[in-house]
Amino acid sequence: MTLLISTIAAIIATVIWYVNPKARQLKCGILIWLYWGASLMWLGDAIFEYAELKAAYFTPSAADMLNDTFLGLSVVVIALIIWVVYMLITDPLGTLKSELFLKHNENVSKKDSFKRAN
Repeated sequence: MTLLISTIAAIIATVIWYVNPKARQLKCGILIWLYWGASLMWLGDAIFEYAELKAAYFTPSAADMLNDTFLGLSVVVIALIIWVVYMLITDPLGTLKSELFLKHNENVSKKDSFKRAN
């Protein structure tokens, strides 16, 4: 399940990045690398687990499947969190900087108008 979930997330992110030019501006490539890296990691895990368990690998218990599902979803969410933090730090569109600068200018103009009134 972890391999399946991370691979689906990687494919969806890759398609969005390929189709949408705005996604390229928003550095979705970082998210794609995280998802494909996780997919490769889970593929390696699946290969070694299959080598150990043989045919039993294809008949997991319900508890194992649920555990793997939660783990796969956790990996997807953690990658999204890493990407959002990266976006906040790099601010590729300058949105955060312009909003903070705008608020700073509004506060300065309010102080100036208050001083002029007194």
